[in-house]
Amino acid sequence: MKILNKQVLTDTGGMKITRLDVLAPDIAAKASPGQFVALMGSEEGERVPLTIVDKDEAKGAITLIFQEAGFTTRLLGRLNAGDSLYALVGPLGHPTEIKNYGKIILIGGGVGIAEILPVARAFKKAGNRIATIIGARNKDFLILEDELKEASDEFCVTTDDGSYGRKGFTTEVLAELLKNTKYDLVYAVGPIPMMKRAAKVSAELGVRSIVSLNALMVDATGMCGCCRVHVAGQTRFSCIDGPEFDGSDVDWEELEKRNRVYEDKEKHICKLYDSMQ
Repeated sequence: MKILNKQVLTDTGGMKITRLDVLAPDIAAKASPGQFVALMGSEEGERVPLTIVDKDEAKGAITLIFQEAGFTTRLLGRLNAGDSLYALVGPLGHPTEIKNYGKIILIGGGVGIAEILPVARAFKKAGNRIATIIGARNKDFLILEDELKEASDEFCVTTDDGSYGRKGFTTEVLAELLKNTKYDLVYAVGPIPMMKRAAKVSAELGVRSIVSLNALMVDATGMCGCCRVHVAGQTRFSCIDGPEFDGSDVDWEELEKRNRVYEDKEKHICKLYDSMQ
C-alpha cells in the first residue's frame, strides 16, 4: 500500500486533483475496468471509494485520481511518494460489461473524466467506435485530455465558462450527437445532475445509458447499506450491485437527497481542518 508516485494534475484556488500510483499487486492482478477500491489515507480519515483508473501488473501498481473535496480526501492529499495508505481493499464492484456494442458515447464530467478512461480503452480494444465528451467548469479542471483522445475516434471538450473547447455542457453535445448519428450505448460518469440529464436525453432518443453511481459509501462491501439506491423500483447497493446501473432505471431524486445528508457536517469539518493548517 506504499505510494510509488504522486502527481498534482491541477491546483486551482486550492482545489486539487491528484494522481497516486499505489503498490497493490493483488489488486492490480485482478482489477477490471469499472471497478474501484475503498481506502483510508490515515487513521483519522474515513473510507472513501476511488475508481481504479489504470494498473501496471508488472510493477504491481494501481493508479487512483481524486479531488480534494472533503476532509478525508484532503488528508489523503497530504501523503507523498514513500508514504503508505492506512487501509486499502479491492477490487470492488462489478466490472463494466465489455463487448462490441458498435458505436458508443462516453461522457466524463469533473473527476469522472478519470473514471471513463479505463472503460474507453477497453471498449476501443473490443472493436467499438468511441465518441468521447469531457467537461469541467473551466480549463484548469480538465484532466487526461491526451489519454482520452488516443482512445477515441471522436473527441469533444466543453467548459461551463467557455475558457477551453466549446462553451456549455456535455449533455448538450450528447443530444446533438444522438440526433445526428445512430449510437448503441451511452456511458456517463460525473456529477449526479450531469448523469441524470445524460440518462434522460439518452432515453428520450431511444439509446440505452449506463451510469457509474457515486453514492455515499462507508463500508463499501455491502455491510452498512449506506450506498443504497432505488433502481427499477428495487433497493440496490452501489458497492456490491453496482457501481454501474442502467441510467433510465435510477431514482435520481432519492440519490441526490441521500448524497446531501452529510453536506453541512462535511463543511463544518473542512472549516476546522482549514483553521488548523
